[in-house]
Amino acid sequence: MIRKLRKDALQIFRAGLDAADPVAAVERHLRVEPSRYDRIFVIGAGKASARMAIAVERKLGSRITAGLINVKDGHTAKLRHIELNECGHPIPDERGVAGARRIAEIASGAGGKDLIIALISGGASALLPLPAEPVTLAEKQETTKLMLACGATIHEMNAVRKHLSAIKGGRLAELASPASVLSLILSDVVGDDLSVIGSGPTAPDPSTYADALAILDRFGLRDRVPWAVRQRLESAPCETPKVIKNARNLIVGSNRLAMQAAARKARELGYKTLVLSSRIEGETREVAKVHAAIIKEHRGCVLSGGETTVTIKGSGLGGRNQEFVLAAAIDIAGLENTVVLSAGTDGNDGPTDAAGAIADGGTVDRAAPLSARAYLDNNDSYHFFEAVSGLIKTGPTGTNVMDLRILLRAAHR
Repeated sequence: MIRKLRKDALQIFRAGLDAADPVAAVERHLRVEPSRYDRIFVIGAGKASARMAIAVERKLGSRITAGLINVKDGHTAKLRHIELNECGHPIPDERGVAGARRIAEIASGAGGKDLIIALISGGASALLPLPAEPVTLAEKQETTKLMLACGATIHEMNAVRKHLSAIKGGRLAELASPASVLSLILSDVVGDDLSVIGSGPTAPDPSTYADALAILDRFGLRDRVPWAVRQRLESAPCETPKVIKNARNLIVGSNRLAMQAAARKARELGYKTLVLSSRIEGETREVAKVHAAIIKEHRGCVLSGGETTVTIKGSGLGGRNQEFVLAAAIDIAGLENTVVLSAGTDGNDGPTDAAGAIADGGTVDRAAPLSARAYLDNNDSYHFFEAVSGLIKTGPTGTNVMDLRILLRAAHR
């Protein structure tokens, strides 16, 4: 039974991935009359943006004047008219800066009769690093590391990063004016907030310098971030744009759509399915505890999506999905015919080569003499699941719509 449950959980996850395919998503939404424009440029960034670009090339082909997209290392595709620039993620690097600078130059060089198509997907914030003076890339990297270690949400991180950038928080659309900007967006944030996805390079930004400082204060980071970061935020030069008239932003894919497809697959496989929410946030271990409690009461399939956070206290290796599964495995230990899976739709979970992990009610006992609790306390979920063959490795999936969590419990013993 456990073998079947594990197989079914993986099938349900794959159904969610298929529904988040960026090529199909862009093809469904891209409506452009090339004859209306003198030139068409394609720019953008994100883990899924290379595959999004495939759809744009299919639609527009040689009508594309030029294009450049920053993508995470390995997240590439074969393109003819649009250039891909591989760079670092989640910590931005100099390759990202060089690409972001060229993207800004393309945008600022466009005219009133030109169209800029911006392809934005998860990871775009780190993949569009163009620090605003006097901040350097190294100082922005240090700030990102500090916030990641404190368990800051993507909303909080992006509110800070937008105010350290020359391109985010609507500034890219501002650079492109008077050209028309059409942004096609694959959402990787809870609630699909346009100002948060990729730090909103083409969307109005409701956050302020004061908000960014308040976030640093919340985590006790104001005195720990580099001096130039604090100086820029405290001096508050030139607020991000609050109204943008030349840009249209379209959500073409999201976690909600992936969850709907996963739920359909679960029902096809015969499971009574309970969909909790596509907007789950919070501390990973606490979220795992709640999910474990629900599956103890529900025979069938429990699904949720969103993006949790991990407050790092140990020195181990892992990611929020692996940590979720380890925490849940401890809570369901001894529960028969029960499986828990959590994985990132982009194929990456934290600084590891795994997308997530899978476990069952007997995993913790079978792992003895390994102490699941000790591994969890050390934030070392990766090495625990490596030892018990519980890692899920998909490689880069070409999409990114946050995480999918799948819990299965057989209807009968």
